[in-house]
Amino acid sequence: MKELDVDKTCELLNRVMQYELAGVVRYTHYSLMVTGPHRLPIVQFMQAQATESLQHAQQAGEILTGLGGHPTQGIAQIEESHKHDIHSLLQESWHHEQTALQLYKDLLDLVEDRSIYIEEYARGMIGQEELHTLELTKMLRDFGPGA
Repeated sequence: MKELDVDKTCELLNRVMQYELAGVVRYTHYSLMVTGPHRLPIVQFMQAQATESLQHAQQAGEILTGLGGHPTQGIAQIEESHKHDIHSLLQESWHHEQTALQLYKDLLDLVEDRSIYIEEYARGMIGQEELHTLELTKMLRDFGPGA
């Protein structure tokens, strides 16, 4: 087994934490901004995503501190489009999940054959982010082509 680059792993786990914490803010904001006839199920979905993002940040932080790293207190930058229709919120959510997916893929690349535990953690998170992307893709289907 190759040696784990602890510094790079901690740096990437900090980026994961920051991004997931930004997800808490993003999804909480979205849950407050939803209007229209489909508001209630979308609000519940967004609130669940916010809760899950917090759990993901905490998981990354536990691994980070287990490696001797120090978790940042910042969050990733959150772009605000000021478009709050359901379609825009779902599209922005889809893009958010794609970026999270890439972060976990980057983590997997970094730790593969170096740490079985972190490798399995990254694989599990990739699976969860892929599932979120599939769900959002299905939710966007009713908006027609180009959605």
